[in-house]
Amino acid sequence: MAPNAVSIAQAYFEPCARFKAICAGIDPVGFVMWRPRAAPEIASLWRFMIDHRHQGKGYGKAALMLLCRDLSASGFRCLETSVVLGLASPLEFYRALGFRETGETLPSGEFGLSLDLSPLGQ
Repeated sequence: MAPNAVSIAQAYFEPCARFKAICAGIDPVGFVMWRPRAAPEIASLWRFMIDHRHQGKGYGKAALMLLCRDLSASGFRCLETSVVLGLASPLEFYRALGFRETGETLPSGEFGLSLDLSPLGQ
């Protein structure tokens, strides 16, 4: 997992990347970064991090649902991401939010997931 500072630097060199802080009131609790894919109507969740001190409080779910709503309203119909499998994997978090396994294993060894955003825009 790259530190937020590295992610922000990467975003400045990736013209399509978008990022935001995740805050609880005025307190920063996480970071999200996404970018459109080459395929139309598909967004890629590049980074999604909630500080370990704030995990389990619902901030991650709320932030991801807001992002999905905004992406759907902007015409995106699918959000893709990937996870590393293992003891601390966020796989179950994503599954609980409706992400489905794509069956794809990326060259990095990460496991592909996707979420249909179509129902959010209806």
